Amino acid sequence: MQRAALRLRRQGRRIALVPTMGALHEGHLSLVRLARRHGAVVVLSIYVNPTQFGPREDFASYPRPFARDRRLAADSGVDILFAPKNLHADDASTTVSESALSRGRCGAFRPGHFDGVATVVTKLFNLTQPDVAVFGQKDAQQCDVVERLARDLNFPVKIIRAPIARDAAGVARSSRNAYLSAAASAVAGQFAAALRQAVSVSDARRRLATVSGLRVQYVEAANNRLCAAVFVGHTRLIDNVPLKKRRG
Repeated sequence: MQRAALRLRRQGRRIALVPTMGALHEGHLSLVRLARRHGAVVVLSIYVNPTQFGPREDFASYPRPFARDRRLAADSGVDILFAPKNLHADDASTTVSESALSRGRCGAFRPGHFDGVATVVTKLFNLTQPDVAVFGQKDAQQCDVVERLARDLNFPVKIIRAPIARDAAGVARSSRNAYLSAAASAVAGQFAAALRQAVSVSDARRRLATVSGLRVQYVEAANNRLCAAVFVGHTRLIDNVPLKKRRG
């Protein structure tokens, strides 16, 4: 991958990276379309990164429909599908850590998660040599961390935030939505609606407390956005919306 990327760079070609963990859906494909507008060569990576999963999280059960993903990538116009089996040596002893923006929100409940993210994104940047990299706004804190990573480590890559892709019920598209039953999907729709209607953190908490079948992990305000994580059954969902300006 790195040899191919360096060859493309020597040819003067621009590279746009779309990093994913696979189980592709319309949200990922919208990232590909956005990447196409910013780079002549679109590289889509699929890697279920073990270092960003906690010991009681769903790494083993995370969906890995690779044959379907490969078809979707080809149909969406991806030029290079990069799907390494492993990016971490057994005795790897180097990690990348961001110590400010990774605090709070998901970082408070997933210790080590953003170290795993920062490390694998650093690897992907080195391997694919992108001019631009596209990340979905659904993972708002991840976007914050990656932007800081690129700035602090002087990566010559522009980070592009793609708007959140939502289904007909307003639920932010996620590979983990595949875990949801029809009833759980309805609860997820109520989560999205409550967050969208809220005007403050306290208002969001009040609205979410009325949704049956939903357990709130956090609601926080960050970077003028209202961010939340909830559990619907055993499935953890995250979402964020712009904070509404108060009238008067």
